[in-house]
Amino acid sequence: MADARSTKAVVIFDLDGVLTDTVELHFRSWKLLTDELGIPFDRRINESLRGLSRSKSLEIVLGEHAERFNAEQQRDLADRKSATYLEFVGRMSPDDVLPGAVELLADLRARGVPVAVASSSRNARKVIDGLALRSWLDVIVDGNDVALSKPAPDLFLEAAARLNAEPQRCVVVEDAESGVRAAQAAGMKVVGVGPPERVGHADRVVHALAELTADAVLSLLPR
Repeated sequence: MADARSTKAVVIFDLDGVLTDTVELHFRSWKLLTDELGIPFDRRINESLRGLSRSKSLEIVLGEHAERFNAEQQRDLADRKSATYLEFVGRMSPDDVLPGAVELLADLRARGVPVAVASSSRNARKVIDGLALRSWLDVIVDGNDVALSKPAPDLFLEAAARLNAEPQRCVVVEDAESGVRAAQAAGMKVVGVGPPERVGHADRVVHALAELTADAVLSLLPR
């Protein structure tokens, strides 16, 4: 029996750096841990972690110091960082939604366009609930739901599958190079939010989400 997927347009948002800015929360969480361990960490390194999984982020953060810790100890370090991050997340509110996000979600909803969030973070649902955005979303896929994180396409393909949508009818909104690569590997159009040096390979680039309209997103798809 053929797979009868919907031809309706679908929009898939990354979470961190797109609908909210948790970059500072990640920085503070990693900084507390690395200061304790005596490992250098700065905002440049933190920026390089955008869109990456927890394990890949830890690998980059530890760098040449990774040999100091066995696999179990590294898992403990990742868990400690995550616990600190969740403490910060627990203080989030709808005030932490980035400008233009609710307006764009509302416009897509009014047009009957299904919307998903696909985030590498294993804590995406907690963040979304803190922001009070769940009612705007049809599907949430996070790092708990797939084996491979970005730049693999799995997160985006899983979101499309749950919405019964063909990848070529999906537009992804991303702020990370790894996310842009993942969307393109999935066969989807992608809007990059941020500087061209980071998301310049996207099909459309905007400096901030507030610049983006539903018309601009949907115009990337064939009629």
